[in-house]
Amino acid sequence: MRERKGMTQAELAKAVNVSKATACQWESGLRRPSLVNLLALANVLECTIDDIVGRDWPQQAVDVS
Repeated sequence: MRERKGMTQAELAKAVNVSKATACQWESGLRRPSLVNLLALANVLECTIDDIVGRDWPQQAVDVS
């Protein structure tokens, strides 16, 4: 997603206020972003958190009762 936006890791890191090393660790799977960082990433990358984590929910409502 970052590359599709034409961003470097350093640009993404700066946009979400983390170090370049942290952004690199997220991409390599060594670390997972916090919820706050997921929200920031979704905002910067113009996508949903589900897009970032690879979750594909059905389009219909889900009954959680």
